[in-house]
Amino acid sequence: MIIETDADLTRAVLAEAERAANPRFRRILQSAVRHLHDFVRDTELTEAEFRQICGVIARLGQLTTPSHNEVVLAAGSLGVSALVCLLNNTQDQAHGTTANLMGPFWRQGSPMVPNGGNIVRSATPGDPVFVNAWVRDSEGRPVAGAVVDIWQASSEGFYENQDPVQADMNLRGKFVTDDKGHVWFRSVKPSGYPIPVSGPVGALLRAQGRHNMRPAHIHFLIHKPGYKAQFSQVYSSDDRHLETDVQFGVTRALVGQYVLHQDEPAPDADVKGRWYSLDHHFVIVAGDDSLPPAPITAKAAGQRPELVVLQADVPAA
Repeated sequence: MIIETDADLTRAVLAEAERAANPRFRRILQSAVRHLHDFVRDTELTEAEFRQICGVIARLGQLTTPSHNEVVLAAGSLGVSALVCLLNNTQDQAHGTTANLMGPFWRQGSPMVPNGGNIVRSATPGDPVFVNAWVRDSEGRPVAGAVVDIWQASSEGFYENQDPVQADMNLRGKFVTDDKGHVWFRSVKPSGYPIPVSGPVGALLRAQGRHNMRPAHIHFLIHKPGYKAQFSQVYSSDDRHLETDVQFGVTRALVGQYVLHQDEPAPDADVKGRWYSLDHHFVIVAGDDSLPPAPITAKAAGQRPELVVLQADVPAA
């Protein structure tokens, strides 16, 4: 087609996309073309702005390494990750799904740990927390034999893959549900932390006057053949950033109650003084049990990175 107008251009691209043999790919591609072309028209995008956007996209890929995924970070900061999760996990509209973001810090290969074990593998400040989690199916029956992969940031705000100071796989471990669908383990109470802002994601947040904080949480990946693999996060009810999570991940079903204990014995006799407990329930459904590629595959080397905290702009009264 000889292009006479901008409408001709869109029609020509859509016609070429029609050649795609895979119907699902064809639908996604044609929809993307329509939305992208409409975006350019709606915003009256200038040539300089187009070059700037291309540069940002290229930079996202350039900054993605075996120990950091800037692309996933950007998807979360725009709410895309949360939207995909909500649209694909709507099995219980009344109570809300217990599925949540995978996030950019899941690593495969974390060690198996017996129930009741401790996932703290190197000196890690923070109050002990004893976690009990139960996994049930959509009919309320316990799911035995499910592998529950756990990971979290330290109380200083670093995942171990970011932090050369921490032992490899610190605050990570896999557990297997018993016949009651139950796993339990010891860790340290997580803290909220700032997401990295040295790349395009940081520029995006600064341009909006947003902070870069995630509320404290522990990650859960529940996996058993015959059930849809479920990524989840349990957020701390006492965190001040629950309402303004930079990754838009907090849902009502995943606000956990971290209960403080000060004058009673802990499950482990070596714990003296204050400690926390967390009990939470998850629902998994029948479906595809395949796991996605991990967004990171290695641990960072060199110096511990600086944690930069952005302050949100306060709207004028």
